[in-house]
Amino acid sequence: MARIVFTDNLQRHVACPPVNVDGSTLREVLDAALREHAGARGYVLDEQGAIRKHVAVFIDGVLARDRQTLTDAVPPTAVVYVMQALSGG
Repeated sequence: MARIVFTDNLQRHVACPPVNVDGSTLREVLDAALREHAGARGYVLDEQGAIRKHVAVFIDGVLARDRQTLTDAVPPTAVVYVMQALSGG
């Protein structure tokens, strides 16, 4: 099972402790995690189900590439971090 970890910053707004879920793509594991933490869905995904602009998702330390359809592969033992993306200069 993949482990999904939400940043402390997100957890200040909504309860979403780490969760272990099944799935082989980012879409599958995020959907499973957000079913358990439904309040976090709007913070992480937009209305079309894409990763929001100011959110970064890392799979085993590698930034997810497909922010729209979430087809990145997620190994069964992966750790997926969902965090606020920094922007600005």
